[in-house]
Amino acid sequence: MTVLAVSTLLVLAGCSTDEPTTRASGSPSAGTGSGTGEQSKFFVRADYDKQLALLDTAPTGPAGKPWEQALNPAMVETKKFTKPGPYKICFSNAGLNNPWRQVGFKTMQAEVDTHRGRISEFVHVDAEGKDQKQIADINDLLGKGCHALIVSPNTTATLTPAVKAACQKGLPVIVFDRGVDTNCPVTFINPIGGYGFGHVAAEFVTQEMKRGGKVLALRILPGVDVLETRWSAAKIAFDKAGVDVVGVEFTDGDPARTKKIVNDYIQRYGTIDGVWMDAGAVAGAAVEAFEDAGKPVPPINGEDQLDFLKLWKDKKLTAIAPTYPTYQWRTPIIAALKILDGEQVPNPWKLPQPTITQDNLDEYVDPAMPPLHYAMCGCTDLPDYPRRWK
Repeated sequence: MTVLAVSTLLVLAGCSTDEPTTRASGSPSAGTGSGTGEQSKFFVRADYDKQLALLDTAPTGPAGKPWEQALNPAMVETKKFTKPGPYKICFSNAGLNNPWRQVGFKTMQAEVDTHRGRISEFVHVDAEGKDQKQIADINDLLGKGCHALIVSPNTTATLTPAVKAACQKGLPVIVFDRGVDTNCPVTFINPIGGYGFGHVAAEFVTQEMKRGGKVLALRILPGVDVLETRWSAAKIAFDKAGVDVVGVEFTDGDPARTKKIVNDYIQRYGTIDGVWMDAGAVAGAAVEAFEDAGKPVPPINGEDQLDFLKLWKDKKLTAIAPTYPTYQWRTPIIAALKILDGEQVPNPWKLPQPTITQDNLDEYVDPAMPPLHYAMCGCTDLPDYPRRWK
């Protein structure tokens, strides 16, 4: 069974365009919704159905510790990896090129600190968002005496051979966040996934806007599976609801580009009735674009980045924040220690994926934390909180 990659966001600098262009995941054709184009090549119906079912599934595991919980866990044996400690844990990281990954890595480092009696050395290598560098990094780590290797792949297909090579060396490999096209890792750790995120956001936007209204879909990058599956789920919801998706634009995670795109569509159509985003990092910029144009902010989704949550509360927006929690960065360290102890672990290890709504917004807005902090860090019980995350 192919492991689907789930990622965090790749934020790249982009150039703005003078005219808005609808760029859906494929060309419009008969049978597709207005403006949504053809379904993504990443779409797998069985995985979509499974993720939507998980949205209503109660997790197992310690209460109040979602990074240790699992949804419908299928346990695998790990006795062959049992070794006496202390351990050298190695981590090949896709990058630290956006706030989500930076908050996550600080959380992972803090989790390591809680196990200093058992972890003698933690080696982190930053691939800087470059496939070839990460391939070289993994190859280098295989000669460093690591007891366990954690990998967050930069991209799915390109990193698969490197992960397979690591598995063949006999050490336990743990993949998280984004995945690879092989099931050789001991476990693949991530929250419910892109379909769940995209569905929750699109359902909210369609329900809160007028029927048949105009939706602008803002995406980060094409070809990244977690973002593609978010869009795949949104497409299904938009097609079903019969909304008019007037544009599917890539922002490259650039706030200035985002504001220009939104302004172009306001100028072109006059009114935009809903905004759907496959990632929330530039949600604040989208809101500001409507305000700068003197237009009401339509129903919109973001994520649990605090700048958006604070803006939502202060401006009384009609909004929702599906999440891809940064607390997942704790789980690979916990998993590595369990595996080296010969304990069973879930595979895949599906973590809960909470949603922030108007009803629970106040629980997550923390004025004392920086605007680019992520509320779902699961880090308040970790060493040096909040200093380490400021």
